[in-house]
Amino acid sequence: MTVLRLTFCVLFLWMGHANCQSKMVAVQGGNYIPLYGRDSLKVTIADFYMDVYPVTNEEFVAFVKKYPKWRKSQVKKLFADGSYLINWASDTALGYGQSLNAPVTNISWFAANAYCECQGKRLPTIDEWEYAAMADESEPDARKNETYNAYILGWYEKPKTFNNIIGSTFKNYWGIYDLHGLVWEWTSDFNSVLVSGESRKDVDNDSNLFCGSGAVGATDLMNYAAFMRYATRGSLKAKYTMKNLGFRCVKDKENEQL
Repeated sequence: MTVLRLTFCVLFLWMGHANCQSKMVAVQGGNYIPLYGRDSLKVTIADFYMDVYPVTNEEFVAFVKKYPKWRKSQVKKLFADGSYLINWASDTALGYGQSLNAPVTNISWFAANAYCECQGKRLPTIDEWEYAAMADESEPDARKNETYNAYILGWYEKPKTFNNIIGSTFKNYWGIYDLHGLVWEWTSDFNSVLVSGESRKDVDNDSNLFCGSGAVGATDLMNYAAFMRYATRGSLKAKYTMKNLGFRCVKDKENEQL
């Protein structure tokens, strides 16, 4: 009887964690002025749902088991560079010391996009991600809060382990964890403002598929943390992978009821 109770408790906890990982919360849309934009125009964000946590190693293992073409031995070079899932021991097993509950990294835009689509979701746009990420614990827009920006910059300066578990940072105003302090995250954008070049004509098509763009005509010159995000995004192509770059998914609220 004791063994049965113990088994039930372990199963209950595992199911609770799985549900916790896949949970989404609603983000109420509104207007905001993004960092980039020559005309400093406000951008309107529609209501949407966002994953509470970034996608984990455990979740991505399950994904590649179901969709073998995204395994590291089978993925096409067009869709991922040589560092794709480089720390995994095999196609379906993590490397030594990797946590199942840590965010999956070394993931290309193509793989992240495919994962979200297979979940009936999508990658967030730059503006959706930045809009959700400008919140601290108590207010939806903390960009003018010096202590908040200092916290983000402090994370950028710290050595990264890339193996911290999800939920190890604060829960923001919307109920979302780990937008800052864990890993960088892909976004979906096809029509991004680019760091180099005076127009989009001097970039290849692949460049429009990365997680965002650099700050051109920035509207908030004091937001160095955002500058760093846009500069990092602007250096990527869709097949690139990084050891500190993961992702999470979103859904349109008007089409989904959770």
